[in-house]
Amino acid sequence: METEAYTGPDDPACHAAERIGRTDRNAPLYGRPGTAYIHMNYGIHWLMNVVTGPEGFPAGVLIRALEPDAGLEDMRARRGRPELTNGPARLTKALAIGPALQQHPMDRAPLWLSDAEPVEERHVEVTTRIGISRAKDRPLRFYDRRSTWVSRR
Repeated sequence: METEAYTGPDDPACHAAERIGRTDRNAPLYGRPGTAYIHMNYGIHWLMNVVTGPEGFPAGVLIRALEPDAGLEDMRARRGRPELTNGPARLTKALAIGPALQQHPMDRAPLWLSDAEPVEERHVEVTTRIGISRAKDRPLRFYDRRSTWVSRR
């Protein structure tokens, strides 16, 4: 899995940065931790975050990439390309993630994150976030450096 953290109002790249505050668009980011925050990127692609802050505090983690272990044929049909889930927009397209899953608890069907073996610290790559213009120098992107399912190296 590859993720990017957005740490709340003090993070200029967060959808609920201090200059923005709470809006109808970002309200799900203030919700219960462990729920989905789905948003449209550039008016084209849905992206999925998981709320991580305590309820009322807008922090989340963008799911940038993951290694699927089931449903590959369905994902290939949705994507129509060999790249399935190595990028936040590819991932949502492959998994048919959209606004219907807004605030979905990520511990149950139809879409959930399951427990996995922890990645040893020596295999965790920490880099700056990518694809953003504000606070892009913060080391808040994380992935397993052994994975072939990373959006960009």
